[in-house]
This record gives sequence, structure tokens and C-alpha cells, in this order.
Amino acid sequence: MRALLARDLRLAVRAGGGFGLGLAFFLIVVVLVPFGVGPEADILARIAPGILWVAALLAALLSLDRIFALDHEDGSLPLLATAPLPLEMLALAKAAAHWVTTGLPLVVAAPLLGVLLHLPGQAMPWLLVSLALGTPALSLIGTFGAALTVGLRRGGLLLSLIVLPLYVPVLIFGAEAARRGAEGLPAQTPLLLLAGIGLGCAALLPFATAAALRVTLR
Repeated sequence: MRALLARDLRLAVRAGGGFGLGLAFFLIVVVLVPFGVGPEADILARIAPGILWVAALLAALLSLDRIFALDHEDGSLPLLATAPLPLEMLALAKAAAHWVTTGLPLVVAAPLLGVLLHLPGQAMPWLLVSLALGTPALSLIGTFGAALTVGLRRGGLLLSLIVLPLYVPVLIFGAEAARRGAEGLPAQTPLLLLAGIGLGCAALLPFATAAALRVTLR
């Protein structure tokens, strides 16, 4: 599993599998928002948690179609399916690689980009915690969607239609936790719900992803 994770990280860097792409999109969205809504600090501070979370969600969506696409194109996906590593662990390794190359850079960059949107300082820790809890769930859900659409023509559009509704609860609780932190309100409840979603995804989605891959390879 460690070898597969290291391989996917190298492919992400060499073949443009999302490393830096999501971060660049995240930056572009945050920079463009003040041009659309105006430079007023009060307005930007009020919408900053939602904007940062929507940008993070869309940035994570950009590279989902490449999670299994490269393996399918070069014929290595059937070999991985017959390897001693169970397909469930393969799904976990793919989700972990996606999070390291996409989700982790977003978590690191979020406080810096939050300053551009005048996000209150007291909201920064809550934003970091919500992204750290929520982005792994985005990667796990995206890996499941990628397994359903691997090998399909124009699968990227279908993948977006499948994944976006499943992303909505993560977006709601993540943005709510950051918003409550910005207003000085208790944010433990949305964070606990967000953590529950992440744990549920980690427990169930690797098995669903493995089943989808078996159907695809059959």
C-alpha cells in the first residue's frame, strides 16, 4: 500500500494529476471574489467561510477523473486488481494520494487566502479544523465516483453529477463550523457532524469503491 501511495504521488507530480492544479484554482477563485462582490471588508468577512469552502470543494473536484484514468489507460488497473493488495486498500491508497496532492495543500493555504477575504482571526483555527476534517471525506467520495465512471466516455461530466450531491453535507457542516467560529459561536456540533461524515466515508466507501471497480473490470 505504501508503494502504491508513493507511485500515485509521483504520477501526480509528473503527469499533472492534480498536484498544484487545485491550489491554483483555489487561489483564482479567492482573488476573483472581491471583483464580483466588491471590496467592502464587512461583506467579504461575512461570506468568506462559504466562499473558501465552495472553492475548496470545486478545487478537489478538478482532479477526480484522473484517480483511476491513468491506470485504466496504461492497462495497470487490471494488474492492480489481481495484486495481493485488496481492492479496498487500493481505494484507500488512491483516496489518500488524492488528499495529499489536493486536499492538504488547500488546508495549508486556506489561512493565507482567508486574509485576502478579511476572514476574522478568530475564525482561522475553525476553518483549518473544518477543512482538515472535511477534505478527506471529499477525496473518499470522489474516489468512489471515479470508480463508477472509469473507462466511460465523457466520464468527467457524469462524475461531477454523481459526486456534487454527495458533497453537499460536507459543504454545509464545514462552512457552518467556519461561520460560527467567525461569529464567536460554539462550532463543536458541525465539527462533530463533519467528523462523523468522514469516519462513515472511511468505513463504507472503500468497500463501495472496490465493488464498483469489480463491476467495471468485469
